Amino acid sequence: MSHTEWWASESFWRKTAIWVTAGSFVALIFLTFDTMSQITAGTKRVPTYSVINKRIDYVFDKQRNFQVPVIGVEEPLFGKRLTEEEAEALVSHGKLTTQAKNCMNCHTLLGNGAYYAPDLTKSWLDPMWGSPAVREQLMVEFLMNPQDKLHNITGRKMPNLGITEEEARATVAFLKWMSSIDTNGFPNNFKPIKQEN
Repeated sequence: MSHTEWWASESFWRKTAIWVTAGSFVALIFLTFDTMSQITAGTKRVPTYSVINKRIDYVFDKQRNFQVPVIGVEEPLFGKRLTEEEAEALVSHGKLTTQAKNCMNCHTLLGNGAYYAPDLTKSWLDPMWGSPAVREQLMVEFLMNPQDKLHNITGRKMPNLGITEEEARATVAFLKWMSSIDTNGFPNNFKPIKQEN
């Protein structure tokens, strides 16, 4: 008659699997609620949608050792100050446009997507736009008719996705809002456009 040690018995491992699965499930529920409270608009790292009414810049934080967003003076998108509800509607429309046009098939947003084309997480602050004074209009024109324009050093061109002016303006609002999110230094080594004082 063979004797099986307690730690090698089938019953021990069955019970262990049940307890580990249940504990992991509880931990995942807790982490989900904790994450949601930190990634919702209006929290410490994710500003409200009306941040598109402000200047957004990046400065190097020595303590954190990377660039962090700084919300500055009044600088409404397209020269019109929006209420929180109007800003949310515009940013949401832009987000839906990026999803409908499948932008992440080529681009990256917050680390998700493809790496064929430039990262869009901080594209509002991309120095390739030249000057902040003309950035909004250049972005709209680029989104509506990108096929003949080079915007980055890779030499790749974006295809014309049939983006309307309304969709382009909403996408620019979404990209401005995205640039205000504290992403813990992502993308690494990002150098923002020089803002005018």
